[in-house]
Amino acid sequence: MAETAEVVIIGGGVAGCATAYYLAKAGVKATIIERNGIASQASGFNAGGLNPLQGAGIPGPLAALAGESFKMHQVLAEQLPAESGIPFHSKTLVMVNVAFDESELNDMKETLEIFEGVDGFSAHWMETDELLKMEPRINPSAIKALYTYGNVSLTGYDYTMALCKAAEGMGASVVAKEVTGLKTSGGRVTGVLLEDDEVDCDAVVVATGPWTGGPADWLGIKIPVHPLKGEIVRVEPVGDPLEQDFAGAGSSLYMRADGLIWVGATEADEGFDLRPTEAAKKKLLDGAIKTMPSLANARISKHTTCLRPVTADWLPIVGKTPGWDNVYMATGAGKKGILISPGMGKATSDIITTGKTDLSVGAFGLERFS
Repeated sequence: MAETAEVVIIGGGVAGCATAYYLAKAGVKATIIERNGIASQASGFNAGGLNPLQGAGIPGPLAALAGESFKMHQVLAEQLPAESGIPFHSKTLVMVNVAFDESELNDMKETLEIFEGVDGFSAHWMETDELLKMEPRINPSAIKALYTYGNVSLTGYDYTMALCKAAEGMGASVVAKEVTGLKTSGGRVTGVLLEDDEVDCDAVVVATGPWTGGPADWLGIKIPVHPLKGEIVRVEPVGDPLEQDFAGAGSSLYMRADGLIWVGATEADEGFDLRPTEAAKKKLLDGAIKTMPSLANARISKHTTCLRPVTADWLPIVGKTPGWDNVYMATGAGKKGILISPGMGKATSDIITTGKTDLSVGAFGLERFS
């Protein structure tokens, strides 16, 4: 006899786990089905930066949801570790953008103007002597730097696990199996087929990141999400841990809770190839060493890859699926998945439970690609 669930969420990344969390808050017990383990893909291998002021679609159509989600993260940072028992090391951070050439200053000026105009954020120029006084290991050939304050960092894997664990504590469940198809009747999905079982359900959420080909085929629709490969190299600090994060020469240096400097991150359109490449490692380390020459002697601890889910317009897909009465999308967040996950999860939960949401996802329906 098939198991039953109120809502089945296909995919155990941050979008699926956030949806399960907010559904649980609303009294709905969801079942997450994930074949490879919670946070086993991009949700567990990202640098964990939350920047609501810049990035694809910001300023622009993603700005409102980014801002709403950033405020939701502030609440989660207070509540979620206690609810889940999992700390995820959320902290407000300083990022120092280091320039080695005059041509880099225009982008920094734009960043300065953006940060100066938002409450809770700030930015100011630093001359080379001030920069070296802050961090003597920076390359003294730097001509200037921009100090920014207000963004947040967290550990993406732990954050995603915390969402999942908290949801489980409120009645959600996780099934570690592969989805092989859907049972349908008319315009409804009545169940999810697994490799050796099935789960009947009242609604389905597709939160499969780049792996939307299967659900798209089962539903007879197009879901235009493709993988964007990213690589990060983690190195041990040479000397004391960094007190700030730095960006320069095409690489960023993120001091993270594991005690390592995460040097990131690349972007490459290489399909579903998850193999780390020597070219990406060289590019990242060359930039890191130019910014902080002592890192030439750093021991490499880990070299990771992940696939971010990117749509044609670099905006997420959130909402009810056209042509289906009880199928919902929460995918395609690109490089902003951790940032906008609370907004995506809460909006999806709202739409399932009440048919509407106050969050700014109205422009992110799948129908925009029709």
